[in-house]
Amino acid sequence: MLIFRWIVLLLLVAGLLCFAMYVGTGQPKWRYMGIRIVKWTVVAGLGFFAVLLLERMAMVL
Repeated sequence: MLIFRWIVLLLLVAGLLCFAMYVGTGQPKWRYMGIRIVKWTVVAGLGFFAVLLLERMAMVL
């Protein structure tokens, strides 16, 4: 589980860096890349929490 937390954290940092590059350079490609990275970070986070929920449900049953 620790590896998934690091992956989500690193994806968030990468998204923030892309947005910082967009602010610094004004090139729209950085904004688009940042949006894509943040979108996939949300998907990865939802997957992580779904696995946690399923593990808790398995412990109860």
